[in-house]
Amino acid sequence: MTRTPNDPGPDGATADRPEDGKPTRVARLTVQGWIHVVLAANVLLVIVFAVSGGVLQARADDRTDLLTDRIQPARATAYQLETSLVDQETGVRGYVLSRDSGFLDPYASGARDEKTFEARLGAELSDHSRIVADLKAVGRLSDAWRRDYAEPLIEAARASGGAKAPSLEGSKAKFDEIRGQLATLEKDIQQLRDRTRASADDSRRSRDLLFGGMLAAFLASGLALTLLLHRIVGRPLRVLEAASVDVSGGAFERRIRLDGPRDLERVARAVEEMRRRIVEELSASKAREVLLERQAEELDSQTLELKRSNAELEQFAYVASHDLQEPLRKVASFCQLLEKRYGDQLDDRAKQYIDFAVDGAKRMQILINDLLTFSRVGRVGEELVPVALDDVLDRAVGNLSVVLEETGARVVRERPLPTVTGDVTTLTMLWQNLIANAVKFRRPDRPPEIAVRCEAEPGDGQWRLTVQDNGIGIEPEFREKVFVIFQRLHGRDEYEGTGIGLAVCRKIVEHHGGAITLDGTAGGGTRVTFTLPMARPEPDLGAEEAARPPEGAHT
Repeated sequence: MTRTPNDPGPDGATADRPEDGKPTRVARLTVQGWIHVVLAANVLLVIVFAVSGGVLQARADDRTDLLTDRIQPARATAYQLETSLVDQETGVRGYVLSRDSGFLDPYASGARDEKTFEARLGAELSDHSRIVADLKAVGRLSDAWRRDYAEPLIEAARASGGAKAPSLEGSKAKFDEIRGQLATLEKDIQQLRDRTRASADDSRRSRDLLFGGMLAAFLASGLALTLLLHRIVGRPLRVLEAASVDVSGGAFERRIRLDGPRDLERVARAVEEMRRRIVEELSASKAREVLLERQAEELDSQTLELKRSNAELEQFAYVASHDLQEPLRKVASFCQLLEKRYGDQLDDRAKQYIDFAVDGAKRMQILINDLLTFSRVGRVGEELVPVALDDVLDRAVGNLSVVLEETGARVVRERPLPTVTGDVTTLTMLWQNLIANAVKFRRPDRPPEIAVRCEAEPGDGQWRLTVQDNGIGIEPEFREKVFVIFQRLHGRDEYEGTGIGLAVCRKIVEHHGGAITLDGTAGGGTRVTFTLPMARPEPDLGAEEAARPPEGAHT
């Protein structure tokens, strides 16, 4: 299997094809690839800056902790250590001069505190050898002073009683050495504090500079990404948009080319392929349009011929019905005259034959009239107008008033009927046939009751009307058969008629754009349901007001 130039390969890359003798171009990154490169650089910057900033922040925090948690407390401890030594020297001096044993209390407490403060200071700055050495020197000097001067002076003062006090010059000189070593210790602690504070300040400044550089790097990368997207995405997209607009404006012959990222180039090739197919489809559509125009002309001529043929057929049906009825009337008339003039000379069998001939002629006339009526449905009153169903139902009931009175039938409307779009004559015929059928196929033990209901079909702009009777009903297997012309379910000796009524009803309903069905069970009455279109609203009325039936009830 070969791969054509610029078709995507297994890894999604494209093989750039040489055009016009130019060398092939190195495969370029897609838009997503460029964005990934920039994002990867940003992520790398974030990692580097985060690690460096973390190190600097940890160093600053470490120096701050050293300063606040160890050096500052160490300075206070050094001051306390000096105070404890001064208390010892003051206690010894006071006891020697006054012989008051109360001065020995500060001396004893100062000696105890000295050891405590030395241990505390050594623990706080144990990792600083110079300060530890200073502290050890102070301890050695204080021990030597107590051993060589303080204790002997105290013993000498006790032994002399009220005699002259021992000399304190040697003790003072030795204690001045201790003071000098304490000053050295405090100076070293102060220098350590200054160095630690300077280091913490340097770490903070470095951290701030690093964060400023990170912010500048992010701004630079954002600007670079914007310029990059403008160059590799924005510009090719504008070129593609301009070409697409030209094609959509009708310049179907303009070829679409794009020099940009691979994915945009693939989009451009897809658009170019779509343009090519549109051109092909447009050419085929124009050819089909020419063919359709030719076929439309042929259909127009055939339609005119069909209308002329239908008019001739209608005229033929009308003339044929009259021409057929004339000899039938003549046969019936002469048969009746024959019976009247020669009745006394004919036997019963001959009279029966004459009755058969007259009845056959009359039934043939009825069939011809029914066929003529059936053929005229959809041709008479072609203009469909708003029709009030209450009015046409009243007209049909009036036409059947005699048979309704004779049978005691009642026609009940549960609510006023709406207005539909249709033909007055055929809709009157529809109601008349349905009510006449309900009266004809009544039960002998009860008067007919016919209920007329109406409700709107949801969402299709039609009314669903129902005619329910309490007659003999119908078996389920005959529900479709009764709509076939001249199909009868009962003999002529049971029910008169030709079996054309429901066929005419179906043709009227379908001519109005509706559908009709029949439902019922033997002995349980029959329900005929049909649909008719709602009346179109008048220009000055809303659709809802024009289609809504009036309030109230009518029987």
